[in-house]
Amino acid sequence: MVQPAPRGMRGHVRPPGDKAISHRYALLAALADGQSEIRGYSTGGDCASTVRCLRTLGVTISETGRDASGLTLTIMGRGLGGLSAPTGVLDAGNSGTTMRMLAGILSAHAFSTTMTGDDSLQRRPMRRVIVPLERMGARIGSEDGRPPLSIQGTTSIQPIEFAPEVASAQVKTAVILAGLHANGTTTVHEPLATRDHTERALQAFGVRVEVRGRSVSVRGGQRLTARNLDVPGDISSAAFWMVAAASLPGSEIVIESVGVNPTRTGIIDVLRRMGADLQVDGVQISGNGSNVGEPIGTIRVRHGHLGATVIDPAEVPGVIDELPVLGALATHGGELRVTGAQELRVKESDRISALADGLRRMGADIDELPDGFHVRGRQRLRGGDVDARNDHRLAMAFAVAALGASGPTVIHDAGAAAVSYPEFFSVLESLRA
Repeated sequence: MVQPAPRGMRGHVRPPGDKAISHRYALLAALADGQSEIRGYSTGGDCASTVRCLRTLGVTISETGRDASGLTLTIMGRGLGGLSAPTGVLDAGNSGTTMRMLAGILSAHAFSTTMTGDDSLQRRPMRRVIVPLERMGARIGSEDGRPPLSIQGTTSIQPIEFAPEVASAQVKTAVILAGLHANGTTTVHEPLATRDHTERALQAFGVRVEVRGRSVSVRGGQRLTARNLDVPGDISSAAFWMVAAASLPGSEIVIESVGVNPTRTGIIDVLRRMGADLQVDGVQISGNGSNVGEPIGTIRVRHGHLGATVIDPAEVPGVIDELPVLGALATHGGELRVTGAQELRVKESDRISALADGLRRMGADIDELPDGFHVRGRQRLRGGDVDARNDHRLAMAFAVAALGASGPTVIHDAGAAAVSYPEFFSVLESLRA
């Protein structure tokens, strides 16, 4: 149960290690030559799934520390193409990221692998990675394009030029990771720019990557060099505190050591347009001392008078994970219309339908659109009984919306927050003014 926060939210917080970057660093460290240390690795269940799968593939991974920033992992790389055939089925849990990206790597290994996941993951579309990986030479069986996946890889994986129909950083990454093993250059032409964590991570591990506009190319056969790297705080997790501070009078939250990669800061642009008082300070490059790591900084957010804004299809890829909590923001007195976000319907849940249903049960004025939603914060929420549908981002978005309600809110399946942010509800209580 989440009680209202009539005095607002105040304090300092360090979000967990970035989930997207954690996945990529672990996968690339497994392919590198030598021993890598990854500090600030996400404590979320999704990133644990990636570690579990890599261990099953013969990668030695030791947890050598844990602090407020996350886990410290020591990973002994197997070298390019050096993974071992698994003795059983790989379980990706709830993590579509694990399944899609690892499918790219496994497609370039000459053994058979079966990958599965929980009930939610088994409903998610995988044809978008199956098609290009089969073009490259892998054979992938599925249940009508959904998990479980049966992957027969090959050491003669072929380079391709690929233009996905849907802008997806996971699809781009799967193709590029397969292309690392090819004899030739693989290029992905994106319809819209997506987050560039893969390109940055590859460069951090010593791989030359060519980026021209929305096209990314990598030459196969390049060896990866083991690195010691720090994972920035996850801006998608920080978004919940940014919205809480922007929403509630009397609020001020300082978020420290958070990633501010330009391909992920769309949330900052939207918050400012809606009236939040937001500053970003102390930006520096986190990584191995070079200029190819991830930018990291401090974000300070204060309450501001909320207004109306529109998020159009071109902006959606940069805020796709933050759309549910931006919907929650609009219930606190603003207005938000989102279109071009049909991808939300094939996440851990149908996030458009589930968000609209949950916020409506709390008293929100919200319209469900075929490819988005429209929220008008005309009246204060009353609270209510909502279902997160085992979706971590919905559980946390409903909690942030509940802070401004007139009464308590019961969130069913709230434990789903542990997929990305196990400490979320304890941090929420600590920030009450």
